Amino acid sequence: MLQINKLRGAEPQTVPVSEFVSPAEIYAAIDGFVRRQFSVIVFVVLFMLALGGAYIFSSPPRYTGHAVLLIDTHQSQFLKMQTPVVDVPLDSATVDTQIEILKSENIAFSVIKDLHLNENPEFITPRAGFIGGILGFFNNALTDAVNFVVPAADKAGTAPSPEFRVMQTALQTFEGRLSVKRVGLTYAIDIEFQSYDPERAAQIANAVADGYVVDSLEAKYQTTKRAAVWLQDRLKELRGQSTAAERAVVGYKSKNNIVDTGGRLLNEQQLAELNSALIQTQALTAEAKARFDQVQQILKAGDVDPATAATATVTDSLHNDVITKLREKYLEMDARASEWAAKYGAHHLAVVNLRNQMAEVRRTIYEEFKQIAQTYRSSYDIAQTREDSIRQSLNKLVTESQTTSEAQITLRDLQSSAETYRALYDNFLQRYMESVQQQSFPISDARLITKATRPLTKSAPKSLLVLALAGLGGLIMGVGAGLLRDIADRVFRTTDQIIEHLDADCISVVPLVRTATAGATAPAKAAKAANPGAPRTVARDTSVRWTVIDSPLSRFSESIRAIKVAADLGNTVKANRIIGITSSLPNEGKSTIAFSLAALIAHGGGRAILLDCDLRHPALTRALAPGVRAGLLEVLADKAELSDLVWTEPDTGLHFLPAAVPSRLSHASEILASEATRTLFERLRETYDYVIADLSPLAPVVDVRVMTPLLDSFLFVVEWGRTKFEVAEHALSNSNGVHDNLLGIVLNKTDMNAFGRYESYRGNYYYNRYYARYGYTN
Repeated sequence: MLQINKLRGAEPQTVPVSEFVSPAEIYAAIDGFVRRQFSVIVFVVLFMLALGGAYIFSSPPRYTGHAVLLIDTHQSQFLKMQTPVVDVPLDSATVDTQIEILKSENIAFSVIKDLHLNENPEFITPRAGFIGGILGFFNNALTDAVNFVVPAADKAGTAPSPEFRVMQTALQTFEGRLSVKRVGLTYAIDIEFQSYDPERAAQIANAVADGYVVDSLEAKYQTTKRAAVWLQDRLKELRGQSTAAERAVVGYKSKNNIVDTGGRLLNEQQLAELNSALIQTQALTAEAKARFDQVQQILKAGDVDPATAATATVTDSLHNDVITKLREKYLEMDARASEWAAKYGAHHLAVVNLRNQMAEVRRTIYEEFKQIAQTYRSSYDIAQTREDSIRQSLNKLVTESQTTSEAQITLRDLQSSAETYRALYDNFLQRYMESVQQQSFPISDARLITKATRPLTKSAPKSLLVLALAGLGGLIMGVGAGLLRDIADRVFRTTDQIIEHLDADCISVVPLVRTATAGATAPAKAAKAANPGAPRTVARDTSVRWTVIDSPLSRFSESIRAIKVAADLGNTVKANRIIGITSSLPNEGKSTIAFSLAALIAHGGGRAILLDCDLRHPALTRALAPGVRAGLLEVLADKAELSDLVWTEPDTGLHFLPAAVPSRLSHASEILASEATRTLFERLRETYDYVIADLSPLAPVVDVRVMTPLLDSFLFVVEWGRTKFEVAEHALSNSNGVHDNLLGIVLNKTDMNAFGRYESYRGNYYYNRYYARYGYTN
């Protein structure tokens, strides 16, 4: 194959490392992963699709009844006439609570009993289906194992009855098929029920809604009933407390002589009345005194002449009819006397008689004034006495009012307590009447707005959805399985892995040849190999090692040429080279690589000899020189000449020195590290252009380590897809001489069809169409 390496001795180039992975690299990584794990992903997807199909065909069709229930508390508010209707929104917790009530066992049991679902085979012996059957099998197996390990105690009376088991089975089936959820952020609740019978699905969905309404009404009835009983007991207690408080008020009033008249206390009313009476009496006393004083003034003066202004004023103020008439008579007589005196003279008898009559009238008026004065005196004394009496009563009532005010404070407390008990009693009486009213006519807060009808199509299993989910799940699981395979794949599959883990160049990628490819002259060559007359001729077979001779234009041959080119460029100091070929473990193809490289060199005209230095397991000798009795050990022991023990491949002229080991050697490392071996290698260097040594593996034995001073360089063979990172790293780390003189790594037995999946940017170069242009074949 093409040489893929970095030239040794070149100065390392500083390559800027990008902090970000380019899209091309991401695409290449994804493409490589898909190509590598495509079969696994496809297998898992097909398996999951098969499971989905089995589930679809094994699961009976189910139908879903759909009903919608609305939670609405406004319709019951018309009963509360004394409370104003306000739009109070329901919170989310309230709606969620109603959903849990719908899913409760009380509703489920009521529906099961009403519809006799505990007698329906669909609910007491439900069909599990494909997935359910698998889960049920494992569940039963686990239950049996637990019962076997921990047997249940045989206790009389603890085993559930058959009716209880049937009801519990029906309940579990019912709850598993019931779905209750809120419709968005509304107050509507969606009720769905699945059944094998479409009519039964709709019937049960409606029955759940009806059961919820009935349960709500029953709960309200029981609540109002309990509230009514409690309110009735509380009313009796409050009635007694209110009556006792009112009796305490009445008793306290009676004890402290507190009389309430028209909203005012009696002493307050009496005090107001006495105060008014005192004011009126004082006015009357003053008026009587004024009149008496006026009359006394006239009497003290002794002049009661009706013609004077004082007498006239008093007369007008007294309003006495007798005095008024006497005064009018006197004035009339005075006027007549004056007229007669002017006409007849002052001493006329008529005038004198009139004067005498006038004197008599004056005397009479005077006497009348005296009587009036006595009367006014008596009225004044009475008014003054009455005033003193009222003033005394008022003073006494004021004193009593102060005492009543102190008692009134306690009275107010008693009245407040009585009013409180009365208000509580009235409030509880009102609540009691409301509860009795609600108990007699309860209204539910929910109503069915969409009644379930018979579904026309099945709701489960949804074939397309199941297949889509199965495919998606299979794709996810397949990708996961592929990732796990990639993570667990700790073997060499790319040249980058060789560079990363072994710190060496991969100089050639050798393709896997599953069958031997023979050329047109293969039968003749096989006949020649079978000719017993040809001494020490390498035996031919149909193995892959002959591909470089039989198919020189194949990809296998080209990969061996890449090794030859690397060997030519890798050491320019010595003209003749000794190359040792080894691997970490047996069966990695090191012997095939050794023979192919030697045959290629010889076929190209170079002088090459192949040595089988694997004294522990000389597989190359058994294949190329079967039945040989002498070889490398005899040359080292100087028991035979080299030329007498070398075998020849007639088509290429390749020389081969076998290793005839009659039995297992216990000191093979000492033989290979001996001076005779060193001398032999120096003789071979002088005779041949290339000395190819097929060595033992590194990991099992130490033979290769002792030969590091004898060889110029080493080829380390790694089998594609088999050699593990840790094994190869351990083998080279314990063989410093091999690693330091390493010509390169050969990635052998590479599956070229799969190689591009792991290293796509290089695998494309190994396609046949590129090689076909130059005459190469597979």
